[in-house]
Amino acid sequence: MKNELKKLSFVNFIMLTLAGLINAFGITVFLMPVNLYDSGISGTSMLLGYVTPEYLSLSIFLLVLNLPLFLYGLKRQGLAFTIYASYAVACYSLFSWLITYVLPIDVATSSPLAGDDKLLCAVFGGLISGVGSGLAVRFGGAMDGIEVLAVIFSKRLGMTVGTFVMIYNVILYIVCGFVFASWELPLYSIIAYYAALKTLDFIVEGISRSKAAFIVTVRPEEVGRALSEGFGCGITEIPAKGGYSGTDRTLIYFVVNRFQIGKMRSIVHDVDPSAYITINEVADIFSANHDNEKEKETSAAC
Repeated sequence: MKNELKKLSFVNFIMLTLAGLINAFGITVFLMPVNLYDSGISGTSMLLGYVTPEYLSLSIFLLVLNLPLFLYGLKRQGLAFTIYASYAVACYSLFSWLITYVLPIDVATSSPLAGDDKLLCAVFGGLISGVGSGLAVRFGGAMDGIEVLAVIFSKRLGMTVGTFVMIYNVILYIVCGFVFASWELPLYSIIAYYAALKTLDFIVEGISRSKAAFIVTVRPEEVGRALSEGFGCGITEIPAKGGYSGTDRTLIYFVVNRFQIGKMRSIVHDVDPSAYITINEVADIFSANHDNEKEKETSAAC
């Protein structure tokens, strides 16, 4: 654990503070004034804040519900993540309280920027909170303990983490529909959730997601040389064998961006017209710093 503490970054804490501020702004300025709500533990906290006495606010439930989850998941998620995530949620809670009760901003009955327009509030609330959540994830933390809850219980229930999160949110929206005796609010909240999810993906993964090409060829030397010359980077070769024919083949692993796929396909098929190519999306690429040219040549990413 001491090693993990040494890896904590001051820059990450600065960015997590900003993430908490952005998330609080999206939630308290756009969603809460018109009774829309977030997803996951954040949405649960908003719902509890609506139905309990005023002194039990969103800020309190964010801490009460999220922090125990982060601490319970300490062993699986690691100390650094637990510290970063707890700090991010604490900032989210603090800034939500400041915007709602301290700063001279009236968010009691309508959004100060979008008024009573629920569609505008849903879209912009989702986009802004998605930016905050995305920054939290990008800098080592999280803004919501729902995925930690999913990791803890999904395997016991025989489902994936994604399925658990989806079921949790569906139940949350149904409960909110009954509590407010209106299905209009849950439907608008789904729009906010979708906008936040897509924005989070964009912040974490960026606009130009890389592509991993798997090339099965009987002419690996020629194909590898053509790709290296065409793109100025190395490749990774994996020995393979045809399951039907029993002939020796080679699997070439090669990472390009979306704009290079056409060029890569043309180069490969010019050398080996029978080559079989599959392409998958790559969210992140991590490359160690190599000290010599020979090691650099083994990199599969351009």
